[in-house]
Order: sequence, then C-alpha cells, then structure tokens
Amino acid sequence: MKTLSQLPQLKGAKVLVRVDYNVPIVNNRIRDARRITSSFDTINAILKKGGTPILVAHLGDGKATLRPVATFLSKTYKIVFITHDVTDPHIKDIIAQVPKGTIILLENIRRYKEEEKNDATFAKTLAKLGQYYVNDAFSVSHRKHASVVGLPKYLPSFAGVQLQKEITALSAVLKNKQHPFVFILGGAKFDTKIPLLKRFVDMADSVVITGAILNSFYKESGFAVGKSVVEAGFEKPIAALLKKTNVLLPPDCIVVRKKKPVTITPDEVDANDVIVDIGPQSIELISEKIARAKLVVWNGPTGWYEKGFTKGTVALAKAAASSKARTVIGGGDTGAVIEKVVKDGSSKHIFVSTGGGATLDFFAQGTLPGITALK
Repeated sequence: MKTLSQLPQLKGAKVLVRVDYNVPIVNNRIRDARRITSSFDTINAILKKGGTPILVAHLGDGKATLRPVATFLSKTYKIVFITHDVTDPHIKDIIAQVPKGTIILLENIRRYKEEEKNDATFAKTLAKLGQYYVNDAFSVSHRKHASVVGLPKYLPSFAGVQLQKEITALSAVLKNKQHPFVFILGGAKFDTKIPLLKRFVDMADSVVITGAILNSFYKESGFAVGKSVVEAGFEKPIAALLKKTNVLLPPDCIVVRKKKPVTITPDEVDANDVIVDIGPQSIELISEKIARAKLVVWNGPTGWYEKGFTKGTVALAKAAASSKARTVIGGGDTGAVIEKVVKDGSSKHIFVSTGGGATLDFFAQGTLPGITALK
C-alpha cells in the first residue's frame, strides 16, 4: 500500500480524495467537526505538492447537502463547491477552470445510487476527473462502495494521513503484548460487537461491559432489568462470555425511578426502573483498572448518552486522560467526550479513532475492504 510520501510532485494534477464528512449538522451548523479537521493533513500535503484535491464525501443517505461542510472548509481553504452532476461530460471543463491552490468539494456522493452498488461504470466516470486517488476515509472503508473500493482499480492509489494513523494505532492493539490490558465496551447494537468481544476476551486482562448492552448481561445473570432496553436473541453468546473470569459487570448502576436518577445495585432494580448509566462504585472500580493498565481500548458510552446520562462516560474519559496507559478510543460519542476532556485527543498516549462501525470491523477482521483495495 502506497502512502502520500510516495505521491509524486503533482504540478496541477487533480487528486480524488475520499473523505468522510458525514458529520452531525443542526440548523446548518456542524456540531462535531472532528472528521473534517482530521482530513486537513492530507489536503495540505496534496496542496504542497502542487495538486488540486477533489474531495468526495457523503452525508446521511444522500438527500442532504454538503453545503454546510463547504462553508466550514471555506474558513481554512479557498474552496469551490460543485453541485453539478459528476456524470455530465462537461464536469471536467468546470473542474479545469478551478485555479491552483483551491480545493474542490463535490456534492453528496450518495445521491447517486451507483455509489452504494459499487457500479464499475460509475467508478470509471469518477476516475476520469483526476489523475490520482487517495483514501483518507477510514470510517467508511468498511463499505464496498464505488468511491471506496471501485476507484482504486482505475487510478494510482494512496493511503491518506488519517487512514495511515488509524491503521497504525489499531494494528498495534491487535499485536499488543503489554499488560494489564483493559477493554471497555459500551453503547448498543450488540450484534455488531459480538466479534469484538470474542476477539478481546482472549486478549484482554479485563473486559468491562457497560452501556445498553450491559442490560442484556444483567438479565442473563439473573437480575431484573425493569423497562431497560434489552436486545433479544443473544442469550447464548452472552452466557458463554459470562463464564469467562475476566468479564466484569459493574457492581452498581443509575436507574430512572419515578422520573429521578437513583443509584442502586443490580439486584435492586424494580419493574418500572430504566437503567441509564453505571454507578459511582463502578466508576471507581473501572478507573482503578485504567490507572493500572498499560493498554486501554474503549468503544461506546457507558450510559444513555442521548438522554444526557454522561457521568460515567465523562469520569472514565478523565481517568484515561490522567493515566499513562496507551489508550485507543472508538469514535462516535465516546470520542467526542474524550476530546472535550483532553484538548488534544491525539496526544501521546490517547488515539481517538474517526471510525464507528469501521473500527469494530477492523478489530474483528484486521483490515477493511477500502484498505485492501489500495493494495
């Protein structure tokens, strides 16, 4: 796999760059720009070599516009936002008129149904817009889409700076020989996290279960979970995991009882309770493990983050920030909290991945389709 250091002097050449600008936007304002700013090193490298980056990105299911992203980028770069149909033969003439030192952002690539189908003709059409291809979108590299795995077939292809950082940091976890190794798993969608648990339960010294998936573990352990969210159909894998001596369930939790948060132990959950976060005793226990660890891998918030139950997530983020453990954080809500606690989320001992599902897939498989395509 070639990296940007191997990209030749470009002398005005156009470089198609797959980035992930699928960011939260409310009232045309970007709420979390981490995925955008993570692409700046790659954009700057291409500009420095004399090339024109043509940024290819998506937002949501394809109906939304990337105009708010263009506005954000305009604060840092000279930018041309192109909404013209990329399959129109005249698009090359439009791009050719863009002055040197300017970046180009194409409108939402998922407005073309051929993108998600990985249509070969569509990939060839895109390839005609540039002379080189760079993948800097780790967080979509688990998708077999035209702009991810199709384009590398038709252009000299390279890995972007952020993609390289992701591969280096996540590969180091899979090759880890440092202990104690603490793996913390939260969030929901248990089906996507089974492969992750199966891999790390045999690698980590402690596997800590938090988040919405904890409810299913409590239930399988014989505790009542009240009206808490439980994912059915995973009783067998959970039962097998509970037999492992390194799997830890938090000893206390926060529930909403009569519209008020109450700290209780799992055996005190009532029929109408909703479990929303880990409790103070659990925070202290997990924080101690983080303090003693050499490696911490963490994916998913500890509580019902969307409803404002962030105390456990924030506390563990602070514990990770103050520890000396090499820490790898899965993206999404957990990454957002870490970057609020630690101003530099990519500091010496903490790496915050831009991926969500891509991070999970990389840990489970050791690579991704978008990475393999570059080889």
